[in-house]
Amino acid sequence: MSEIDYEKLAEIELQKDEAEDTQAGQDKTFMPPPLEDPELNINHPYYDVARHGIIQLAGDDNSGRKVITFSCCRMPPSHQLNHTRLLEYLKYTLDQYVENDYTVVYFHYGLKSLNKPSLKWLQTAYKEFDRKYKKNLKALYVVHPTNFIKILWNIFKPLISHKFGKKVTYLNYLSDLKEHLKYDQLNIPPEVIRHDENLRGKHKGKLPPVVKVPPPRPPLPTQQFGVSLQYIKDKNNGELIPPVMKETVSYLKRKEYLKQPKAKDWSGASSALKGLQVEGLFRRSASIQTIKDVQKLYNQGKPVNFDDYHDIHIPAVILKTFLRELPQPLLTFECYDPIVGITSVESCLRVTRCKQIIQGLPEHNYIVLKYLICFLHMVSQESIYNRMTASSLACVFGLNLIWPSKGTASLSALVPLNLFTELLIDFYMNIFNSRTVPGEILP
Repeated sequence: MSEIDYEKLAEIELQKDEAEDTQAGQDKTFMPPPLEDPELNINHPYYDVARHGIIQLAGDDNSGRKVITFSCCRMPPSHQLNHTRLLEYLKYTLDQYVENDYTVVYFHYGLKSLNKPSLKWLQTAYKEFDRKYKKNLKALYVVHPTNFIKILWNIFKPLISHKFGKKVTYLNYLSDLKEHLKYDQLNIPPEVIRHDENLRGKHKGKLPPVVKVPPPRPPLPTQQFGVSLQYIKDKNNGELIPPVMKETVSYLKRKEYLKQPKAKDWSGASSALKGLQVEGLFRRSASIQTIKDVQKLYNQGKPVNFDDYHDIHIPAVILKTFLRELPQPLLTFECYDPIVGITSVESCLRVTRCKQIIQGLPEHNYIVLKYLICFLHMVSQESIYNRMTASSLACVFGLNLIWPSKGTASLSALVPLNLFTELLIDFYMNIFNSRTVPGEILP
């Protein structure tokens, strides 16, 4: 079958999808208005595209990788959206994450004849996303796939490598996402939720019964993950630095890592690197099951020997996971708005502003933050080996240090959040030298 035939077939399938939506009472010729995002500045370089909310940051998956969502139902009619600009904005967004492992969730519902990009645009888009973008994409979840997707796959099959194809997972229902990522962090459009409910009702004859969730169990006395800094302090004889942080940081600092020779190195000799010199430290993910096993050991108060796992990235992921699972971010909810406002401060005054913001932190949070940033400053000093500059580390740690009290940070908030974190790391000595507190510990 020729490409033209496939394209005609794809159009027919799309029309069938629209007919089914009409029959189910879901069809709407009215496209959603621009998404309200108070953090989106009109001076944003892609404001014309970003304002629709087609592309969103949606927290982390179960491996701690950043999740980007693409919602077709947020796309306005083609004559109202410059698809070339959409592609540029997508690349602009991914450029902030492609140096680290990341995940993409594609919500297919809402793609119609009225708003779909051309086949030529899709082919251009796939070619534009070179190895830089595909290498660290660890999973692509296609939610609510239809026959239209299957036909597209046949069109693109000659272009798609087997390795990339293995990263694609088709999910029929939203609930299937819960196996792979933190579902409650997703900003799922209401239209997609309603479509999911209709699909379930259609295939089961009725909507699934409401499942009563049992009340959460009280934390163990030895619990480390998902509890407050104060709780950990009280259960650990008043220790200010949580054991998980102290042990992961200590291990990464002292560990020697055997670097294997490259194929072109005829000497065959291996060389030892310090843990902090390992390339991509904190960028890489680790086995989900291994991370859960290590968390369980810590929560049960059992010793953890990272040497048993033979993977330098496991303690790095555990450190990020600990920060991400705190009930309140280390930088506290109160600091979120002041931090987001850092980009409105003149460049020459930003370090001073950072200093002012962290001076207002509770004493315990300040001590733990200083301990962590001192360590990250050390990591950045080895960037000639590990390629983790202050900017790279900020992209990894920014959203593990601060997030809003409701929902997740929007894409437009990422720039100030990462900038603030980068300034903390780069100007560690300047920012933290003016406040000394009793009992503080440095790595």
